[in-house]
Amino acid sequence: MAEFFEILMVVSFGISWPMNIVRSYRARTAKGKSLPFLCFIFFGYVAGIISKFLNEAYLADIGSKWYVLFFYCLNLVMVGIDMALYFRNVSLDKRAART
Repeated sequence: MAEFFEILMVVSFGISWPMNIVRSYRARTAKGKSLPFLCFIFFGYVAGIISKFLNEAYLADIGSKWYVLFFYCLNLVMVGIDMALYFRNVSLDKRAART
């Protein structure tokens, strides 16, 4: 049952991140974004991925549970994209401030 809720959490976040990425891309500003928040989320996904590799029971059954690790990695990539957009938007904000 715990695994079911973990999957629900990871998939829910996985649905949310693309919407956040699109919003960041369209907004073209870093206002309202928090780099520390993104860094903590990124770190959390890295910790989750590491925990999967350290969990012997998970590794023993990875053939049938690979999708959990896949979604952790996918979410990590999406947070990384949002972080890259944050830096792009900071640059755009600085350019706009000079004008």
